[in-house]
Amino acid sequence: MSELLIKRFSAPDERRPFAGHGHADILQFDEGRMVGLLVLEPGWKWSQDVKPIAGTESCQTAHALYVISGRMVVKMDDGTQGELGPGDVATISPGHDAWVLGNEPCLVVDFEGMGAYARREATRTSQPGITPESAPGLH
Repeated sequence: MSELLIKRFSAPDERRPFAGHGHADILQFDEGRMVGLLVLEPGWKWSQDVKPIAGTESCQTAHALYVISGRMVVKMDDGTQGELGPGDVATISPGHDAWVLGNEPCLVVDFEGMGAYARREATRTSQPGITPESAPGLH
């Protein structure tokens, strides 16, 4: 049997607020697949706005993303960095920081890393297969 699921970010299944400067709207699909729209406001920086939620020194989530608007910098733990802007598609390995450039929000669709990204402890540990012991370091 074929199945077609259509969802819209205007009615997300979940909204995950950051510590400041934006949020992630999450669409949940079958088999645990999730797609997120990251709304990164001017001043957003992973190490300031998501690190307090993640509890790790750098982002430990892999991402496959598309930048709709705005600009951001991604800096890997080894010092490698790159700038992303509208129309860019990128894959990013775990172990990085990122921040918004300029005064325009950066809107990003992430097709890979939304399972535990910016998920607060109470929500994160209530998910099947995620225990309090395994939750730290998932983002």
